[in-house]
Amino acid sequence: MSVAWLLFAATVVVQTVFPFTDGGTLTLTMMSVALLSAAALVHVASTVSPSSAVALAAVAGAGGLAAESVGVHTGFPFGGYEYTGTLGPELLGVPVIVPMAWIMMAWPALVVARRLTSRHRWATPIVGALALTAWDVFLDPQMVDQGYWRWENTEPSIPGVDGIPLTNFAGWILVSLVIMTLLDRLIGPSSLDALPITVYLWTYFSSVVAHAVFFGRPPVALVGGVLMGAVAVPLIVTLIRGNNRVRK
Repeated sequence: MSVAWLLFAATVVVQTVFPFTDGGTLTLTMMSVALLSAAALVHVASTVSPSSAVALAAVAGAGGLAAESVGVHTGFPFGGYEYTGTLGPELLGVPVIVPMAWIMMAWPALVVARRLTSRHRWATPIVGALALTAWDVFLDPQMVDQGYWRWENTEPSIPGVDGIPLTNFAGWILVSLVIMTLLDRLIGPSSLDALPITVYLWTYFSSVVAHAVFFGRPPVALVGGVLMGAVAVPLIVTLIRGNNRVRK
């Protein structure tokens, strides 16, 4: 098993503990993000090139940090919000763990988008942005409930995803589209994409179960299941059809 797979396996173990700690602790949250972002970087470095891993860190990591720093100081593009100082060390007013989270899911989102748009490559950044933003439908309610950040205005919101304004998701679409466009241009296709695809599907299914059963947010499980499922389900269909073609 490669280093990237080992890092992902460790992430699964850590995340499996989350439901038994009422949504996770700071230590578990930081371990999960650190392990999964490391898995993404190691995977890119080993299946594309080391320079591509640098590009991922620069675009998703530094880019995510810049967007979050502007956002927390100006309210653009996500809407007014503030970190509560409980999410670990900060840089430019943003917890260091936050840009790591952009790294950990940006690569899976790009790989998934490339799988789904192989015949329409112009659509890759768009699908990638939707894939990344849909994940935040699960993430933001969990982090707000844990008290890691808070919003100045929470309305209007997506029905079922109370406490998170629509401006947040609009901002995610905008930032994700920029990040996906740059990554798609800077990073070539991976020679092996099973890991990032597995990460995306694991994140989808585990998030649905966690919110439905453990976090007390069944409406988020439903809405997130539909929105992230709009990417995950076609991906599963594509994978099944691909395997069938190989068997034939």
